Amino acid sequence: MKELLRTTDPTVIAFATALLDGEGIAAFAIDVHMSALEGSIGILPRRLMVRSREHARAVRILADNGIECAGAEGWS
Repeated sequence: MKELLRTTDPTVIAFATALLDGEGIAAFAIDVHMSALEGSIGILPRRLMVRSREHARAVRILADNGIECAGAEGWS
């Protein structure tokens, strides 16, 4: 698994997941419960993970739809 996206905005996670599902790429959101435990005030980001072999394709799909990915900011 490789990190694709890190954000405090749950709508970005939902949109990215829907885009990837539409292209047949399985994505897994992590840190969702930690974000809820902190009261959803936006200090703990949620992360979206994909299989390593699908990461480059997933980055392109999200970039084509205006979502900046973790790899573009040095998170990998």
